[in-house]
Amino acid sequence: MRLPGHVIAFTLSLVAASAAPAGTANAAAPFTPEQLAQARAIRERALGDDTGYELLRSLTSRVGPRSAGSPGDPRAVAWALEQLKELGFQNVHSEPVTVPHWIRGECDAQLVSPWPQPLAAAALGGSVATPESGVEAEVVRATTLDELSQGDTTRFAGRIVFFAGRMERTRDGSGYGRAVAVRGRGAAEAAKRGALAVVIRSVGTDRNRLPHTGAMRFEATDRKIPAVAISNPDADLLDDQLAAGQPVRMRLRVTSQWADSARSANVIGEIPGRERPREVVVLGAHLDSWDLGTGAHDDGAGVAIMSAAAHLIGEAKLRPRRTIRVVLFANEEFGLSGARTYARDHAGEVSQHVFGMESDLGAFAPLGLRSHVLPDRLPAIRAMQGLLAPLGVEYRGNDASGDADVGQLGQLGVPVCDLDTDASEYFDLHHTANDTFDKVDPLLLRRNVACYAVLAWLAADLEGGLGRAPKGRETGR
Repeated sequence: MRLPGHVIAFTLSLVAASAAPAGTANAAAPFTPEQLAQARAIRERALGDDTGYELLRSLTSRVGPRSAGSPGDPRAVAWALEQLKELGFQNVHSEPVTVPHWIRGECDAQLVSPWPQPLAAAALGGSVATPESGVEAEVVRATTLDELSQGDTTRFAGRIVFFAGRMERTRDGSGYGRAVAVRGRGAAEAAKRGALAVVIRSVGTDRNRLPHTGAMRFEATDRKIPAVAISNPDADLLDDQLAAGQPVRMRLRVTSQWADSARSANVIGEIPGRERPREVVVLGAHLDSWDLGTGAHDDGAGVAIMSAAAHLIGEAKLRPRRTIRVVLFANEEFGLSGARTYARDHAGEVSQHVFGMESDLGAFAPLGLRSHVLPDRLPAIRAMQGLLAPLGVEYRGNDASGDADVGQLGQLGVPVCDLDTDASEYFDLHHTANDTFDKVDPLLLRRNVACYAVLAWLAADLEGGLGRAPKGRETGR
């Protein structure tokens, strides 16, 4: 079998390290043999430990849906505080966050003519209500936002705009990025052309008759109109009726509404470092979820994975030099309230945030590691990835973002890594009623815990640290 180049390089670095005096590192080996042995021990323990899986079971059964401002939101905060204390974390506390509060209400969508049919639909996050009697109008089809400004734009006035574009299933999740624009801005842009309402094909890859919800984005000057997602099978049905060449009419009734902003919180717990406790490695996930399911993969899995990873580090024979800090962020789904508040409130100590990672792509197979560090710190990253190679994780480059929440710290100069997981099935469940505990594979969840525990321990114990994040395109290779 021919070994990949990065595995050969890592093997050679271990040989070089073994020739050095015990307890020392050299230029070819950023970590000592003892550090690598400790990381391997944590990895192997994680692969046989179900702490994360049981945490997820508890979150989804005891709390369930926990969208910002809903009754589940404070229950989730209380649950997280209790669980982190029971797991032995120190400095467990909450930090207040103001969050928006949108109430879903009821949603009913029906094709009226030429062939009446009920549709499986859900209001998009931030939708306003229709009149009590609903809205009925002819449907006009579009695929992308660009089509709204092409041709005779008056064709949208007084009608319901149907965005029919289908999300592509991809292993890296890139299909989501291409499809989600119509969910974010479709209603606002259609309203500018006089549309009465918007219906989108769900931004998801499944064939279930379940709609995918998700947040919309509005500017202060936007006119707001009702907006709903319909399931993929119902979008096919609507497309078929439109293809027949007859006018298609739809009736929508939505009772969604905005309430006053609410108080939530970021929940924090720490495994203190043995030498430099004021320097922190952040493990992030978001505590909120959408309301249709129980938020098992999005992002209950992330909450469980990061909490379990830090817990295993806390139980290790030797704690790392620096502190491991778990941050469970409030309201990622509806505007990153928790992440923005954390970055603002901790701006004065951002130089003591030495590394960050986030888990927010479900508990699926880990495939790749991306970093965002200065080029001279890449040998440490490659050594860290070498310990993940037996779990199927390759190195994919120095272009990590930190994802949505921890990415706010990355923008402030904190080095970050992204763990890419197999997103092939994630968007079958994402933002639907199907995002439930039974869809999570305990073995894959363990592998995620193992990856994050290894990365966090090594980053926290690295003698010279990872410096600051590069700016712009200064990424190295």
